[in-house]
Amino acid sequence: MDIKLHDKYFKPFISSKEIDAAIERMAYNIHKDIGDEIPVFVGVLNGSFMLVSDFVKKYPKPCEVTFIKLASYEGVKSTEDIQRLIGLTQDLKGRTVVILEDIIDTGNTLGEIYRIFKNEEVKSLKIATLFYKPDAYKKDYKLHYIGMEIPNKFIVGYGLDYDGLGRNLPEIYQIKQTQHMTNLVLFGPPGAGKGTQANFLKEKYNLVHISTGDVFRFNIKNETALGMLAKSFMDKGELVPDQVTIDMLNAEVEKNADANGFIFDGFPRTNAQADALGKLMESKDSAISAMIALEVADDILVKRVLERGKTSGRADDANESIIRNRITEYYNKTAILKEYYSAQNKYFGVDGVGNIKEITTRLSAVIDNL
Repeated sequence: MDIKLHDKYFKPFISSKEIDAAIERMAYNIHKDIGDEIPVFVGVLNGSFMLVSDFVKKYPKPCEVTFIKLASYEGVKSTEDIQRLIGLTQDLKGRTVVILEDIIDTGNTLGEIYRIFKNEEVKSLKIATLFYKPDAYKKDYKLHYIGMEIPNKFIVGYGLDYDGLGRNLPEIYQIKQTQHMTNLVLFGPPGAGKGTQANFLKEKYNLVHISTGDVFRFNIKNETALGMLAKSFMDKGELVPDQVTIDMLNAEVEKNADANGFIFDGFPRTNAQADALGKLMESKDSAISAMIALEVADDILVKRVLERGKTSGRADDANESIIRNRITEYYNKTAILKEYYSAQNKYFGVDGVGNIKEITTRLSAVIDNL
């Protein structure tokens, strides 16, 4: 389950069981190298208090423990300015010293650690860190023991904080890149006014409207790799595989990474597609907020589409039998998705009868309550 600390959202990343296993490995490897010698483990506060406590309980031989405290973080950024707040109070001459760091990213604190121990005449100085961000590391200091390598994203929990909060969490959470989005799957039978309402909602909530039909046409017209792949299936009269469609949608989402959210129009059509769309949004640290379906009686829909057919130029807008078949097909397709999203408490049917402004107001009431 996601958590919120101050103004940021975080998602589960590393379990307490995985942390425990990593510490177990570190304790084993360090003891294997040091043997029966009594080492001095030095924790770097504040972050390492949980690590040091759990580590020394797993260390199989006698050891000594002390702490130093450095300051190098402001918010979620690691700064170059390192200050020593608590120094060493014991003689470490001739001793084997192992620094226990909760996390090493840029490596800025290591410079200060080496300065602290330069004049201590220790026998050897080893660096051990529970978490290591190789993509962020800027220094040349050797890291002797690493619990696990992680991506260069801000984390909290197990001693690590975000502006003071989160240190008490027994597992690790990773910051969500997308802090809050409104992502809608918009449905409506032919004549329900879905296109019109999508335009209003897009403007009102600053959302990006992604129409599967438009995305297909764009990719095919511009002969993108995905467009050509989709066309190869269509030319053979075959259905385009879901993964090709998802890849196209992913490209659209990536183009609009800073959006407040998205309106998906024409996708998904099946449970498998809904699963795929959910996973796509999850990979963006987001989720589908709701499926909203405009509900209009069939006779009204037929009347609207026939009226539209006078100017649309579409032959299927001028034939009542075809219109009713399209409406029936819509209900057959959406019935499955209605069940899918209802099971997640994400399905909302909205009365689509009335003037455009009234319908927009009803849709807005649903969105505002999400």
